[in-house]
Amino acid sequence: MGWQGRQSWRCGGLRWPEGADGPELGWLGSPARASALGYGKELGFRAEGERHCVGARGNACPTAAVVSARSTGARCPECARLDRAHSVAADTIADDPRTYRVYLAWFGPGMVKAGITAEERGAARLREQGAVVFSWLGRGPLMAARRTEELLRSALGVPDRIPYARKRAVRAALPGAAERVAEVEGLYGRAAALEAPGAGWPQSLERLPFDPVDHTGLFGLDGPVEVAWAVTGLVDGGVVGGRLVAAAGPDLHLAAPGGVVVLDTRLMTGWDLVGADPRAGVSVPVADIGGGGIQHGLF
Repeated sequence: MGWQGRQSWRCGGLRWPEGADGPELGWLGSPARASALGYGKELGFRAEGERHCVGARGNACPTAAVVSARSTGARCPECARLDRAHSVAADTIADDPRTYRVYLAWFGPGMVKAGITAEERGAARLREQGAVVFSWLGRGPLMAARRTEELLRSALGVPDRIPYARKRAVRAALPGAAERVAEVEGLYGRAAALEAPGAGWPQSLERLPFDPVDHTGLFGLDGPVEVAWAVTGLVDGGVVGGRLVAAAGPDLHLAAPGGVVVLDTRLMTGWDLVGADPRAGVSVPVADIGGGGIQHGLF
């Protein structure tokens, strides 16, 4: 199920289901649907009309507000406020009874971050962020996990966010598996040393053994993927088409005429999409990120 045929489908964003061989695109509606995406397959779509707010917490936007084509949030101010009001990441929920896990995630040389995710979600959060390698560090109550995350930032200088633009920039030339894992392992050892008495590690957080998971195969990044352009937003009637060669986090890497274009699928959410010829290439605004000389143009 997807955008094939003449019927339009409203995009709900990219997902990384547990146990799947790759990502899938979600479609809003009742019932919700999803389309599995496979590397090497061609896909093409055309945006129609205007982009609308996707709502919040599983509820539709009451006004079906039109939102900016360049926003990665796809929510109107009111729905964005409501979504953030129930966000663990925004520190708005302190009494969540679920067990949380602390992780270390590697996105490229010198780019390791710490974060937390609900244990029931498994590693979905890591795939959604485009973590090339990760390892769990510990598990425990929400506030203990949050304190550990803050400890890593202050004691080891580990960030809790890395811009997507930096992640994309290094995917064309990732180092070998041993080097990828070694950087995470080194930071894991430094983090574990903070468990010593008086060092600040929360007593209620259980340390988990180092067990690296490498996503290069899952993301299709086990070979070089040199990206030339990045889509900056969809437009009414604009087409995106190409052969899917890789995906990581919210990004799809499509081989199109003239080079590989990266599409942040967060820019697709809220648009009504219909099928288009995958060989039609790209006719939406793009930015040159590979030195090709096109700046925010159409090609």
